[in-house]
Amino acid sequence: MVTNRGKSPTAQETFLQMAQAAGLRGRVLVTIGLLLLVRVGIAIPLPGIDRLRFSQALSSNSSLGGVLGFLDIFTGGGLSALGVFALGILPFINASIIIQLLTAALPSLEDLQKNEGEAGRRKISQVTRYIALVWSILQGSAIAIWVNTYAYNPGPLFIIQTVIALSAGSMFVMWLGELITEKGIGNGASLLIFVNIVATLPMSLGNTIELAQNDQNAVGGIIILALVFLLTIVGIVFIQEGTRKIPIVSARRQVGRRSYAEKSSYLPLRLNQGGVMPIIFASTVLILPAYAAQVFSENEFVVRFVGYLQPNGPTPWAYALFYLTLILFFSYFYASLIINPIDLSQNLKKMGSSIPGIRPGRATSEYIGKVLNRLTLLGALFLGFVAIVPTAVEGATRVQTFQGFGATSLLILVGVAIDTSRQVQTYVISQRYEGMVKK
Repeated sequence: MVTNRGKSPTAQETFLQMAQAAGLRGRVLVTIGLLLLVRVGIAIPLPGIDRLRFSQALSSNSSLGGVLGFLDIFTGGGLSALGVFALGILPFINASIIIQLLTAALPSLEDLQKNEGEAGRRKISQVTRYIALVWSILQGSAIAIWVNTYAYNPGPLFIIQTVIALSAGSMFVMWLGELITEKGIGNGASLLIFVNIVATLPMSLGNTIELAQNDQNAVGGIIILALVFLLTIVGIVFIQEGTRKIPIVSARRQVGRRSYAEKSSYLPLRLNQGGVMPIIFASTVLILPAYAAQVFSENEFVVRFVGYLQPNGPTPWAYALFYLTLILFFSYFYASLIINPIDLSQNLKKMGSSIPGIRPGRATSEYIGKVLNRLTLLGALFLGFVAIVPTAVEGATRVQTFQGFGATSLLILVGVAIDTSRQVQTYVISQRYEGMVKK
């Protein structure tokens, strides 16, 4: 096989390695097999539920359907279908978010993550699993109480067995995700969400085709919406890959009789530090008003106030402004969790490195903080644009067949695809140089 030494592998080389190299081929097959197993579990229904009544209730309650729409997209239809894997990887994702927040707030967890090495990371992973178990029981209890109305034999026994089934299914999915990360390709949790989102696309595409066949006036709106999605994907790729490279110069070192010249490198700061997390946090907060409307359905003031915070409400601009404010807040919050300018400047000083024209210490931390704030603002504005524009275009074109498939889904799909392709390329390059060493 012909390879280009020192260059990124081509598509031909990548597919040949996936077909011929036993190690890479095995990882790909393991990943595909485990992902298919998860999809099979989603199709296995929970016992004892009248599904006809449940589906009728969902279709008749638009606000409840909107609440489920955001969560259902991450479970591949598991919540609306009430499968054994209805919770999917959601409890683990929630537990990971909680651990990240606690790590920034508790010095003991921060020390465990930074200074304990691999042993500390294993302890944090174990704590994350315990939190995921508790979270799955809480979410499973909420779902069991909710669907108890639609059970053939409602009561405490039905609730208990439903909670056990949902919690066990969630823990099994979490274990499969860890297996994918360890023995497959890519991040298991991210790939599970990726596959679940992709699984909802055929239904959306089928509904879109049916709409185009039945209503010729909707063809123009469908074409416009498709172009907006395409441009959004291109923009996401550029933003996800965009970095600000701050030049760094290492001082001349004297080791014995040898003198090492100055080395120049750069500090990469991503334009979108938080990735998809700020928009997930903001979307979760937006779900809360819909829950409040369900709980206080008899309170006219609450129902009217919540209506103003809905995309199809009387004031869509208020919804867009509130959504954008939440995205800005969580973008800055998450960026502060990922990068600490003070720690970064101290590490540069310890390594004998500095930014040209900037004095080490406080001046360096202030400079990095200023650059980070500007990057975070640009990234947050882009996230707000991606989150609001597809929804606005859907409302303007009146094409609602992609309801629920929006900015968060696009960001996850593009981000996971980029990360997984990079890992595949890493395996291909390692196989390339391993073959060269054997020769």
